[in-house]
Amino acid sequence: TSHRGGYSHEAVVCALQRCGIRHIDTAKRYGCESLLQKAIKESGVKREDLWITTKLWYNDYGYENTKKACLESCERLGVEYLDLYLIHWPDAHVPGKSNREVRAETWRAMEELYEKGLCRSIGVSNFLISHLEQLKEDCMIIPHVNQVEYHPFQRPQELVDYCRSRDIVFEGYCPLAKGEALSHPAVIQLAKKYGRTPAQICIRWSIQNGIVTIPKSTRAERIQENCKVFDFTLAEEDVEILNGMHDGRHVSWDPSLIV
Repeated sequence: TSHRGGYSHEAVVCALQRCGIRHIDTAKRYGCESLLQKAIKESGVKREDLWITTKLWYNDYGYENTKKACLESCERLGVEYLDLYLIHWPDAHVPGKSNREVRAETWRAMEELYEKGLCRSIGVSNFLISHLEQLKEDCMIIPHVNQVEYHPFQRPQELVDYCRSRDIVFEGYCPLAKGEALSHPAVIQLAKKYGRTPAQICIRWSIQNGIVTIPKSTRAERIQENCKVFDFTLAEEDVEILNGMHDGRHVSWDPSLIV
């Protein structure tokens, strides 16, 4: 789910009931946590079978604010714990305090939420190596996950390697580059070669690169299409073709200017 493209109750219920999806990725910023509670109940899927990720928006950064925001997200989602809670963005926007100070203070609250079991795992989103290095120096627990933009035009391999070397799971969002990758000639050519859709080619490529991949759609038929990527494999030379499309462009936020 996200704040772009709206929210679809039908799509979430379909994903849970008909597609076997069990990971829901949302955020306070998206404004649909309460709506998800309704969709989850209607789906009939048990809470213990779900993996629910939500995110802390920068308006709630800081030690006490973070703990309060987590409880409020749980209440909106209708759950007693989160499987994964992420700091959404490295920029804190707090007057008189550096981003590093606020991130460290916020992360200490995240660590406490983890130790109490309110969050089964904790992580960050849109963090670069510099942000992760600072957090490592300032805090006790290394983030379990870093969720970052990842698609054929934005393949930050140095960051992927850094995360892997420190046991941080790298999770990639926008695998279709918000649709921009679907019209690229190389993607279209591979789709024809494998008898698949361009979206399936991009998602399969991301998975074969070892990335936890989270495509988004508000259309039930697209969600079903996105799931059908486990019965074929891209040849190594075709993975390399897609790897070679990296040009550094962002279709979402660019955290490179955040200190």
